[in-house]
Amino acid sequence: MGGRMHAPASVCRMSDLGGELDTLASGTGFSGVVRIDQSGQIELARAYGFAHRGFEIPNAVDTRFGLASGAKGFTALAVVSLIEEGVLELSTPARSVLGSDLPMIDDGVTVEHLLSHRSGIGDYLDEEAGFEVEEYVMPVPVHELATTADYLAVLDGHASKFAPGERFAYCNAGYVVLALIAERTSGMPFHELVEQRVCRRAGLTDTAFLRSDELPGRTALGYVEVDGAWRSNVFHLPVRGSGDGGIYSTAADMSSFWLAFFAGRIVSADWVSEMVRPRSDAPKHSKRYGLGFWLHASNDAVLLEGYDAGVSFRSVHDPRARVTLTVISNTSDGAWPIARYLENAASS
Repeated sequence: MGGRMHAPASVCRMSDLGGELDTLASGTGFSGVVRIDQSGQIELARAYGFAHRGFEIPNAVDTRFGLASGAKGFTALAVVSLIEEGVLELSTPARSVLGSDLPMIDDGVTVEHLLSHRSGIGDYLDEEAGFEVEEYVMPVPVHELATTADYLAVLDGHASKFAPGERFAYCNAGYVVLALIAERTSGMPFHELVEQRVCRRAGLTDTAFLRSDELPGRTALGYVEVDGAWRSNVFHLPVRGSGDGGIYSTAADMSSFWLAFFAGRIVSADWVSEMVRPRSDAPKHSKRYGLGFWLHASNDAVLLEGYDAGVSFRSVHDPRARVTLTVISNTSDGAWPIARYLENAASS
């Protein structure tokens, strides 16, 4: 993330930048929603482009979008809620819950290693290996990935990359393993666990793990551009996400999420502090990482971010200034020019 977020005065100025934002959105073909909040008040909310291109249904400020890896923060909170209850500990070995499943995961891997991306486990979607999200193909038919247990088929067979705790390496598989651990120890399906322990506590009415083949009204399809044509991303992603991605939400719900998180309504204030305490520097990403959340490299801003075929998302919250910047797009790269523009405006 580039730029710093400073005093509320800069946000007041940002709320007057609608014309420049419109020009940038038009010039980049942005499709999605932009929202700025300060101290719980909406400073700016605008929608652009189409939620459904075939029927020319426009995006609205309350349209639901996929968040891709933005879901990892929700997964981390569900797991931490179980730790608060004594069902799990940060030191719980993954093996103690997995049993004989996923035998290539090192016996020394703990819940804390998984939450902080320091587990070293092999990844079915290895971002260190380099790939184009629109070209990645799941190793099994996507319609077969509807429950967390279904993901065992893609998690297995990947050798460890390094010893647990050795270093930071962003790992999608680790968060699906966390979902599996949460599901098995709570006795509740993972999607329901997130609904009860995160969404309800935060008052999020438009946030859920939806199936891509039965999206309800007011939900945007994700689009990828192939040979000059826009196509749905339905064949690129699991039909229903799990711990590493796939939740849907709105810009308004993200604003509510940050306020609830920092108010200690999802997990306690002590655990909020623990989750946003830097565990790793991630210079390749120009950020730091806590437990489930990206952290600005040099200030207190906390981020959730997602990038996948037909999805780009960034929501940044500065707890000191109580400022939230959220950009959600239903294209793979659409959010980034808008997010950079807002972050630079906030730093000026």
